[in-house]
Amino acid sequence: MTRVVSGALLLALLLAVIWWLPWWVTALLGVLTAVRGGIELAALAGSIGVPVPRAVPAAAAGTLVLAVAFSDPRGPIFVVALLPVTLAAIALASGLSALGAAPAGQTTFARAGVHALAPIYLGIPIGLLVGIHLAQGPAMLTWLLLVIAVSDSAQYYTGRLLGRRPLAPVISPAKTVEGALGGLVVSAIAGAAAAPYLLPGARIFTAAGVAILVALAGMAGDLFESLLKRSAGVKDSASVIPGHGGVLDRIDSYLFAAPMFYLLILVA
Repeated sequence: MTRVVSGALLLALLLAVIWWLPWWVTALLGVLTAVRGGIELAALAGSIGVPVPRAVPAAAAGTLVLAVAFSDPRGPIFVVALLPVTLAAIALASGLSALGAAPAGQTTFARAGVHALAPIYLGIPIGLLVGIHLAQGPAMLTWLLLVIAVSDSAQYYTGRLLGRRPLAPVISPAKTVEGALGGLVVSAIAGAAAAPYLLPGARIFTAAGVAILVALAGMAGDLFESLLKRSAGVKDSASVIPGHGGVLDRIDSYLFAAPMFYLLILVA
């Protein structure tokens, strides 16, 4: 019950922000989410003996959110150059941090990997979410948020009720094939039902198909974060959200779903 209540409250708060508050509040929320995620990612690495200064991946992830959100290949030259210049600056700062974090040794490549992972894993997808809000408005972003939230809940409860066959026993023993199928079916129904209100002009069957693809990407994101936690030997990335754990535990599905949804928008 704690998981359901906290999840519903967070979703309601997020919807209130993107619908009723100025655009810059959504951007700020995206930056803060990426920063917190970067801190948790560095903490996971530290738990297995890979020392990474938490401020560096956090700052890199937060910075890339803004660079991705405000980059426009059709805009003025300084806007077009914003993303590559930011990536170059992040690469330089991350490399210098990796050099100074610890002496050369067996963790050198792992430290460099964490520095590179934070902006790519967190900054790009969260930046795409903010960018969708800025370019398309709150309705399209709300559709994505609802589809993933419904899919996650359906996976959880279908798995508890009908789950028999493990989906990925080595990575996440609690997840089942039946739960995944339930999540896909319910996400398709929810995506199609919400389309007339949030995706004007979209066909019902197209919305259902997009919802399935987005939900599949979300499941992959969930499993990827589970792999990170299992590698670090922890159950949750942190303990800041009741019933969920850390920020990474709450947004893991969106981190893979956002790029998938963005690509589908581009080809539509």
